[in-house]
Amino acid sequence: MPMLNLLIKPASGNCNMRCKYCFYADELNNRTVQSYGRMSADTLHAIVDKSMEYADGECTFAFQGGEPTLTGLEFYKDLVRYVSAHPNPKKVKIHYAIQTNGYVINEEWAAFFAENHFLVGVSLDGTKEIHDKYRVDAAGKGTYKRIMEAIRLLEKHKAEYNILTVVTAATVRNGQKIYNFFKKNHIGYQQYIECLDPIGEIPGGHEYSLTPERYETFLKSVFDAWYLDMKDGNYVYNRYFENLMLIIAGRIPESCSMRGTCGRQWVIEADGSTYPCDFYALDEWLLGNVNTDSFEDMEQKRDELGFVKWSEQVHEECKTCKWFGLCRNGCRRYREPISADNAGKNYFCSAYYHFFEYAYPRLVEICRRFA
Repeated sequence: MPMLNLLIKPASGNCNMRCKYCFYADELNNRTVQSYGRMSADTLHAIVDKSMEYADGECTFAFQGGEPTLTGLEFYKDLVRYVSAHPNPKKVKIHYAIQTNGYVINEEWAAFFAENHFLVGVSLDGTKEIHDKYRVDAAGKGTYKRIMEAIRLLEKHKAEYNILTVVTAATVRNGQKIYNFFKKNHIGYQQYIECLDPIGEIPGGHEYSLTPERYETFLKSVFDAWYLDMKDGNYVYNRYFENLMLIIAGRIPESCSMRGTCGRQWVIEADGSTYPCDFYALDEWLLGNVNTDSFEDMEQKRDELGFVKWSEQVHEECKTCKWFGLCRNGCRRYREPISADNAGKNYFCSAYYHFFEYAYPRLVEICRRFA
């Protein structure tokens, strides 16, 4: 195992905001135990102990939620102290990351992240009007002002950060507006993720729902703006376009959703329960518990459940598609229902197909320019 990437949920699904499209809140409603509370120091230390023993090369401790800052800053100070004092005979390189809504970030948090080299992902859906439409606090009020203040504090302390934007129906209508807003605010590292409808529902039934037609519009719109910047030598990081260029260049994309098969991830809930993916922190996919089970045993459980193997299946239509090499049928979550006998077709198939038809020559051009 040359590299170990852990996604840790130290506050389980608990959150100080009430985003209307939250996929993890929906997952909580689809498992026996909705919240595992706050992670104990013993569980955190067990994660570090077993990770340092199992990893070989690099190990990333990434934190998400719910909202991971609800554990308090001392939780992360303890983590850094414990890792620093931990024997490391294999000289494993340690990385830290956190995905946060930014709601509680103050001077102390920002300074800590900068000093300890945390990569901070901040959830921001764009302008005030767009962000506040779905990302509200417990009282139902918009959170834009507070999140922008958090971003300025991260910048002040020179903490490394990027932006995570959920693509919703509202986002689609304002793709270039959001892109230009980020540019105006000197936000050059952007990630966009597709909004998920609740588990088991027919997609497209909510106000915020992202349909294939809407997603196609968004991809084309943002790509046009990004292409002009890149062509003029103004580098803007867009995770999706960046990964497409990696594929075009014959390299392995870093995004697991673009590799054509699920990666071997580790999602660890607050009580130590471990799952194969953030989208599958569900009872039927439980791998074990990091407090009592080894990574080796949980890896074996992953194979027994067929989680990765099922994702390796290729849909019949994909076998003859000219764009399969770029698309690879996308993330497993958008292919459900998937089973040992059903490969599943990506819900956004038509969006990807028409986007590649539209953008491919220019993607190749930019890829060569920055090769």
